[in-house]
Amino acid sequence: MRVISFNVNGIRAAARKGFFDWLARQNADVICIQELKAQVDQLNDPVFHPTGYHVYYVAAQRKGYSGVALLSRQQPDSIITAMGCDEFDNEGRYVEARFGNLSIASLYAPSGSSNDLRQASKERFMAYFPDFLKKLRSEGRESLICGDYNIAHRNIDIKNWRSNQKNSGFLPHERAWLDGLFGEWGFRDAFRELLPDAEQYTWWSNRGRARENNVGWRIDYQVATPELAARAYAASVYREHWFSDHAPLVMDYHSDIPAP
Repeated sequence: MRVISFNVNGIRAAARKGFFDWLARQNADVICIQELKAQVDQLNDPVFHPTGYHVYYVAAQRKGYSGVALLSRQQPDSIITAMGCDEFDNEGRYVEARFGNLSIASLYAPSGSSNDLRQASKERFMAYFPDFLKKLRSEGRESLICGDYNIAHRNIDIKNWRSNQKNSGFLPHERAWLDGLFGEWGFRDAFRELLPDAEQYTWWSNRGRARENNVGWRIDYQVATPELAARAYAASVYREHWFSDHAPLVMDYHSDIPAP
């Protein structure tokens, strides 16, 4: 099973840069997309509905903001488009596909880097999401929650970690939150389980020469239940072409999507 997670930072802009042409060559089973920056009625062009995929878009109420998507070769048994919290559901931050006992979701967690109001929203998300995950875990489902969590976990996950310890995305309590996610809440960082020492990033600032100098952050994750994380056998960050300020995270698992 191949799963791709990617923050497109505007799906129409990513399409113009060749994202869907690249995607057609990847043989992915599921694609999780974040930050659509588009309403569903703006995505009627066939390019946004690739042949062979069932496509589910969830837009934010605010135009040109947030939004997530999930594309799947196999039709899911059901689709969930809300977490149960109006603040985040109105911003189009979650879509989950269920296949038998397997859940795969696309998540776009709030960023707090723009101002204090957005950081406050991020803090509320961090308070809400653990209980949501614990409920999902209590159902006994295998789960894979892919997306942009807007937090780098450890020093190895950010190039300039010393100078960013007081910045949103690498604050001590945010990193401790990921400790909980990858510990007591019962999930694993599938990429890091497979590649514990890899210095690879998934986001680069547009300022300066961050991309050229690989001054990046690893803030995009495939968060899996332990049984599924243990079946990951390949992981890569695609950087040959730039479709966004993020890069696609591609992972392969020794696991099939259950037949309907």
